[in-house]
Amino acid sequence: MTKTLFEKIIARELPATVVYEDDVVMAFRDINPQAPTHILIIPKKPIPRIAEAKPEDSQILGHLMLKAAEVAETLGLKKGGYRLVFNNGPDAGEAVPHLHCHILGGRHMNWPPG
Repeated sequence: MTKTLFEKIIARELPATVVYEDDVVMAFRDINPQAPTHILIIPKKPIPRIAEAKPEDSQILGHLMLKAAEVAETLGLKKGGYRLVFNNGPDAGEAVPHLHCHILGGRHMNWPPG
């Protein structure tokens, strides 16, 4: 079974600008940023997408959300605000089948998003 792009980043087989890492998640700068600050935060456990997460993944998902907020604050996004985005499937814009949360900030976000 081939590794996803994100599994290769976790394994340090591909480079990334890591801004946070612990035993459960990794956060790194997106190589194609859609905002002045665009970070991806991923679980180290390979979960393809949110629709495929299992009840036993709830601690990982909770940890990911809390760390996303922490990373956003560390990057100075708390005051002005930021957006967290999960894409689920190709029609939603999912490019890598490994659950990930986009942390977007540093500019005004429009609504609806897309």
